Amino acid sequence: MPQLYSHSDYTHSDYTACLPPHWRTRANALPQATWWPWRDMTLHIARAPNPAAPVRMLILHGGGGHSGALWPAAALAAEIGYDVLAPDLPGYGQTRVPDPAAVRYPDWVDCVADLLRAEAAADSRPLIVVGASMGGLLGYSAIARAGVPSVTHLVATCLLNPADPVTWPALSRWGGAASLRLLRPLMRRLGPRLSRLRVPLRWLVPMTRIANDPRLSHLCSTDVRGGGGRVALGFLSSFLFSVPEVAPEEFTAVTVTLIHPGDDRWTPASMSLPFFERIAADKTYIELEGAGHFPVEEPGITQMHDTLERLFQHYA
Repeated sequence: MPQLYSHSDYTHSDYTACLPPHWRTRANALPQATWWPWRDMTLHIARAPNPAAPVRMLILHGGGGHSGALWPAAALAAEIGYDVLAPDLPGYGQTRVPDPAAVRYPDWVDCVADLLRAEAAADSRPLIVVGASMGGLLGYSAIARAGVPSVTHLVATCLLNPADPVTWPALSRWGGAASLRLLRPLMRRLGPRLSRLRVPLRWLVPMTRIANDPRLSHLCSTDVRGGGGRVALGFLSSFLFSVPEVAPEEFTAVTVTLIHPGDDRWTPASMSLPFFERIAADKTYIELEGAGHFPVEEPGITQMHDTLERLFQHYA
């Protein structure tokens, strides 16, 4: 069981401790901190470098996450043989942002698209993008925007499109879809001061549903670098009114694999499948059986690992 000490002291090892014992012993790659200047920010990117690897993997967190929280998946990917990188998106993790209240969701799409271009310019090996939670559709839009040939595949745990009302119950802690239907007109009209107001993320979205394991849920919800931090209302508004970079019927940039947790109590598969089924690219759907939104349960975690291993062999 992870130690529950002060909220700013959580590390990747606290998240790794929530894996089943068999996988915990295999997720032993340590993150190497690197830094990438972007606009007026300095992005922290955790890496497990492997220059001999035939395939690379970029792992994207969602709202309330960061590279340390997703390091268990990154370490298991490194154990398979991938060269792995996982950025802290602006407002999360250790990324240095001079004005956190000014960050908006389109900045995230720009950031990831620019990172894909920079990584492709520096290294021509095939690159698989893995998006967790909100990172799934983020990866989708960034891939479409970047247009990088070496990006070969998108793996997503969900494809949460906020333009579709079917997803709204997951986006509000208070009253689900009904409250969001009432709040959307107000959010659209946020003034400059309210847009910059930063409030605890857990006040607005049901962060406790991020994991079915109470220990992991507590960890995610109280980690000040992730779900225990604050978010600008303007960021949330910009996400709520965002649309995918291209319509799914026009998306052919890469093959898509949706590995959706089968016991996701926050964003069930019914919220992702309508978007996924419209995607024009080659695609595969895999249910991670028995796994929650943050998938650490068996047999789902083994199914996730097996999927990443098959992709490694395919692109190697």
